[in-house]
Amino acid sequence: VEPYIGNPDYNFDYDMADQAIKWIRNQKVVAPDKPFFCYYSPGATHAPHHPKKEWIAKYKGKFDQGWDKVREETLAYQKKLGIVPEETVLTPRHKDIPAWETLDASQKRLSARMMEIYAGYLEQTDYNVGRVLDAIDQLGQLDNTLVIYIVGDNGASTEGGIGGSANEVAWINGLPEDAESVLKKIDDLGTWKTYNHYPVGWAHAMDTPFQWAKQIASHFGGTRNGMVISWPTRIKNHEGIRTQFTHVIDIMPTILEAAGLQQPSSVNGVAQKPIE
Repeated sequence: VEPYIGNPDYNFDYDMADQAIKWIRNQKVVAPDKPFFCYYSPGATHAPHHPKKEWIAKYKGKFDQGWDKVREETLAYQKKLGIVPEETVLTPRHKDIPAWETLDASQKRLSARMMEIYAGYLEQTDYNVGRVLDAIDQLGQLDNTLVIYIVGDNGASTEGGIGGSANEVAWINGLPEDAESVLKKIDDLGTWKTYNHYPVGWAHAMDTPFQWAKQIASHFGGTRNGMVISWPTRIKNHEGIRTQFTHVIDIMPTILEAAGLQQPSSVNGVAQKPIE
């Protein structure tokens, strides 16, 4: 229940991957001919952003250009990858989201640091997802395993407020933090001492090229996420990009169809509604 006690290097993200790997291996040992179902859902990159220090260090200085420039860079890369049409344009930044150039030096330093921590957290998560996939590969099962990798549970989030937060729970309870108090904690961000969250400007940048973010779900910036599906023995068009509209409610019927199963009419005596 409290595995971090006596283990100062403990990190929940690594532990989740370790537990998923252990569980999958146990399944194949006990019943090697049976398929397994593993729902592995890391806490990252939801706040608080708590990666190990080495992941944060990789991004030092990578976001000093600010969120307006990062939006432009992101869109250019999306076009290069073919994820968005070539004619795609950025939605305008809303007047309530400050331009990066209007921040003073201290605000820029704090905001860039928060994004370095977030980016490190995201890559750490990706690394641990890779560890789980490597474990499946070592069992000789990766080609015949359907992997559905959804990055995120909504658009990037704005709980950090205009200036970023050292304690998101304070914001949720209506206790605003001033920039000076958050800046004093800059060296504690990303550690157990804070419940840190990046500023609104970064949330907007991470939802490029769309408008808004998680809290305003009337736009794609609040609702769309990337998804990757791999099943080499069945999906032959590797690295292909799909543009048809999909929704998370499509996941369960996809898994049932892949496994050759019908949707159960009842579960534990409870009649099931039809899938939308």
